[in-house]
Amino acid sequence: MRLRQHLIDMNEVTLRSEVKATVVPSGLVTDVTGSGRTEQAIRRMVVPHTVELNKMPEWSTQTEVIPGGLRLTVVAKNPDDAKTVARIRGLGFIGPPVQGAHRQPHHLAIAKGEELQGHGH
Repeated sequence: MRLRQHLIDMNEVTLRSEVKATVVPSGLVTDVTGSGRTEQAIRRMVVPHTVELNKMPEWSTQTEVIPGGLRLTVVAKNPDDAKTVARIRGLGFIGPPVQGAHRQPHHLAIAKGEELQGHGH
């Protein structure tokens, strides 16, 4: 049941949120907003994924609560790393949460009723 709810949240954020992206030095800032269930799903999904992204050696991420959702900032830890900066910008909002190797263990843990460290869903 929890995995189903998580996948519904993923769908909600992917298909129903509004995203405004702004290029910043070394990366990208995205304002991700919605109303009702979409806003709730944004907050449940984006914050925990920020924890995982911060474990990646080349990226630095943070979130900030804004009306209707969250602001996600993703930048290269090394601002001179043009390849990483281009990758961050190319992936936009929806790409970074699926980076790294945490996705499969994360979904398996949810299905088993377990929690992964740093994930609140």
